[in-house]
Amino acid sequence: MNVEKLYCYALNLQDWLINGAAGLLYPLLGACLWAAVVGYKPVIIVHGLFDSSGDFINLQRFINESHPGTNVTVIDLFDRSASLQPMWKQVEGFKAAIYPIMQNAEDGVHFICYSQGGLVCRGILSTLSDHNVQSFISLSSPQAGQYGDTDYLRYLFPQFVKSNLFHLCYTSMGQRISICNYWNDPHHRDLYVNSSDYLALLNSERPNPNSTEWKKNFLKIKKLVLVGGPDDGVITPWQSSQFGFYDDNETVVEMQHQDLYLRDVFGLKTLAARGDLIICSVPGVQHVYWHSNETVFHTCMEKWLV
Repeated sequence: MNVEKLYCYALNLQDWLINGAAGLLYPLLGACLWAAVVGYKPVIIVHGLFDSSGDFINLQRFINESHPGTNVTVIDLFDRSASLQPMWKQVEGFKAAIYPIMQNAEDGVHFICYSQGGLVCRGILSTLSDHNVQSFISLSSPQAGQYGDTDYLRYLFPQFVKSNLFHLCYTSMGQRISICNYWNDPHHRDLYVNSSDYLALLNSERPNPNSTEWKKNFLKIKKLVLVGGPDDGVITPWQSSQFGFYDDNETVVEMQHQDLYLRDVFGLKTLAARGDLIICSVPGVQHVYWHSNETVFHTCMEKWLV
């Protein structure tokens, strides 16, 4: 609960006890509601693969019911099939749309970034030196990459399965498709590291002259909230939503044992040491329902949006 609300509740109670006058209560309550509203930072939502801004009505409602008056913006770019465009192109487009919102938010903004959108937001946070993002909520996003025979894969690449998609993804043509920018085949690590134009650079898995600056930018966030769960059914392995991933035997190695964490290549270990890395795992949620599940909102997001 924020300070404005505590003050208001105390003030209203005091007025009620001392004056016993309901007539005085309502003006005070109105003033307090105004104080509470101005205490909430704007929330920016970035959608995922094949989504559009209209898919986030429930999430907008959850936010405004819990934090009335919050300015919530779902960025309406790269909708539906356009979400297959290269990740760096999406980063630049979303960045241009988001930057004016940041500039008008003196106390900063919050990010909720869903699925592929979580990787777009990482690109923004890494490359934008003067961002003012407070909480970055990564909502079921393949932060460590994707490697699975999902319905999305069968729809996009019907002639491929996970074991041979590297033949397409790790080519210059494949890197023009967003999902290939974070396709992480654990059996072809060298190809991934040398071919991935996006995730391998973000993770500094190959030499990146910007890595020090990107880490500095990313660490300007106040909280990183990693939301995911074992029944997701799309993010594979599901632990990728929390920076876990397969080894070459397809055994999941949790984040704390991953090289990118141990070497603190872009700041995960620093965030953990600061107490600013939050893991929120929720069972029983399928991938397409994360942003419309009220329990997920109250459990994993609500408290980080003040």
